[in-house]
Amino acid sequence: MQKQMQEQQKVQQQIEQLELLAKQHMTPEAVSRYGNLKVAHTEKAIQSIVMIVQLVQQGKIHEKITDDMYKNILLNITPEKKGFKITRK
Repeated sequence: MQKQMQEQQKVQQQIEQLELLAKQHMTPEAVSRYGNLKVAHTEKAIQSIVMIVQLVQQGKIHEKITDDMYKNILLNITPEKKGFKITRK
């Protein structure tokens, strides 16, 4: 039980470190959107932060991420919805 709690703490610390790094490269509006997303969809929010950190480390981000840029990142993370059509014969 204690080992599991320690692992959860370790994961939480890693997430906090990723957030700190990513937020340095985001505008206040994008950070606000991240906060809202984290409340509603935690996994998607963490995925987006990981993606931002990876882009920063690869040198692909040279400016602050705006809210619109962050929306595009979220669209890249979100899988396309498969629609279906009902037809009558």
